[in-house]
Amino acid sequence: QVQLVESGGGLVQAGGSLRLSCAASGSILFSIGAMGWYRQAPGQQRELVASLDTVGNANYADSVKGRFTISRVNAKNTVYLQMDSLKPEDTAVYFCNVVPASLQKYWGQGTQVTVSS
Repeated sequence: QVQLVESGGGLVQAGGSLRLSCAASGSILFSIGAMGWYRQAPGQQRELVASLDTVGNANYADSVKGRFTISRVNAKNTVYLQMDSLKPEDTAVYFCNVVPASLQKYWGQGTQVTVSS
């Protein structure tokens, strides 16, 4: 049974930091593939903001580059997202999943991040 459990969200002021965690289980894709953090703001499509493969190659959306850092512990199928210098436009529900997400259609509930100005 596939499980994706995101945590660590909350309410923070602009300029603050949060660290998101994702525990993934139930699919070999979580061990052998690239993992990513996605976000979805109200009325907008879900977008990929950061990805990381198993050998340490990371990619970031331009909107978060230099502020967010993705990491993973392969042995635990756990993925993290360190978010610094948060902006109100970072407000969204954040999800983790494999990259590309078309490989694994199940999504967790996500974790809400709200950044106040």
